[in-house]
Amino acid sequence: MSVDLKNSETLKNLMRAFAGESQARNRYTFAAALCQKQQLHVLEAVFQFTAGQEQEHAEIFYNHMKDVAGQSVQIDGGYPVDLTNDAVQLLRYAQHNEFEEASPVYPSFAETARAEGFPEVAASFQQIAKIEQAHGNRFGHLADLLEAGKLFISDTKCGWMCLNCGHIQEGLEAPKSCPVCHHDQGFFVRLEMAPYTGAGMGVQ
Repeated sequence: MSVDLKNSETLKNLMRAFAGESQARNRYTFAAALCQKQQLHVLEAVFQFTAGQEQEHAEIFYNHMKDVAGQSVQIDGGYPVDLTNDAVQLLRYAQHNEFEEASPVYPSFAETARAEGFPEVAASFQQIAKIEQAHGNRFGHLADLLEAGKLFISDTKCGWMCLNCGHIQEGLEAPKSCPVCHHDQGFFVRLEMAPYTGAGMGVQ
C-alpha cells in the first residue's frame, strides 16, 4: 500500500516523534542545569550529551516532512512532565521514556511507515529506536550507581577521568578534588565511561 505523505498516519507519527524528541532535548537541558547546581557535573555532561543527540533525532524526523513544508500537521499525543529535584529520579524518568520510545513506540511507527510505503522513514524509526535503547541503558546504569552511592566509588580499582582537564587517576574512589585543575569530585567519571578513550586512544 502506497499513501501520499500528506494523508498518511506516518506524517502524524513523524510530527509526534519530532515533538517528543524536541521536548526530550529540553527536559535533558533542564536536568543538566539541576545536576550542575548539585555539583553532579558528570551527570550534567551526560544529560547535555544526550540532549544533543535528541536534537539530531528531531532534525531527522523533521526533514522527512519536507514534502508538506509550509503546512501545519495536527497531532494528538501525551508527553511526560518529569519535574523533580532528585537526580536519581530524573535518571529513572529519562530511562523510562527512552525505553518507551525504543519499544513499543518507534517500532510501531516503523511498521506503519513500511506498510504505507515509506521505507526510508521506517528505517529512521527502527535505527533511532536502537539508539534510544542505548540511551535508556546509560541512564539506568548511572541511576543504579547513584542509588548505590557508587557514582564516584568502585568495588575494584579502576581509572577515573576528570571531565574538565582530562587528568586520569587510578583508585577505588574518584579524587575529592582534581590534583591538576582542582575541580571537585563531581567532574570525575569512570574511565570506561569517559568519551573518546580506550584502545588506540593512548589510554591503557
